[in-house]
Amino acid sequence: MSAEPITEPVMTQQDPIDLLIAIEEASQTPIRPEYVEGMAIVPPAPNDNHNDGTGELFFQFRVAGHRLVGMGNGYRATRKDGTTMSLLIPDFYVRRRKPSELDESYLKAHRGWYPIDMIALVGEVTSTNHETDTGPKLRTYAAAGVPVYVLINRNAKTAHCYTDPILPGDDPTEAYYDSEIKVDLGDPLPLPAPYPILQTAPFLEG
Repeated sequence: MSAEPITEPVMTQQDPIDLLIAIEEASQTPIRPEYVEGMAIVPPAPNDNHNDGTGELFFQFRVAGHRLVGMGNGYRATRKDGTTMSLLIPDFYVRRRKPSELDESYLKAHRGWYPIDMIALVGEVTSTNHETDTGPKLRTYAAAGVPVYVLINRNAKTAHCYTDPILPGDDPTEAYYDSEIKVDLGDPLPLPAPYPILQTAPFLEG
């Protein structure tokens, strides 16, 4: 889901997890912010088209036999030195594995964030600030080595499947996906094996 950036600069010595906890505690309404490319971002409230369409995609993965598809959990990606690079809550995802005892220990140690290497496929559906999903989040997922990124761009009325993540150096903002399949929203979106062909028609207005 797209998100609105928090413009206040982030102190480099502060753990981003502490920053997000402080934002949650300061909010008068329940929120769960994310951290991408040095920015804390707060997801806007999704509308019914966003939620219904995301649910349809979830259902398609389940029908195709992918029992590890999920929504709602947060994932942490790290730099080479082990510090937090990003904290992300995808709209949907397919895990490589069920959480192990080690994964659950990681979740506890990092206060609500699983390791991002659990994810085999990640998906985002754009909301009001679609640039977040098409720019910073795309680069962040590529930098973290997530093999497949599915993007439903409701603003451009297109659907995308990105594969082959590449991080050319040490700068995660230079990461990208080397391969892309793009279709008009409403057309079937082919995914690499073993995933199904996704029907994107539920995102069409009306």
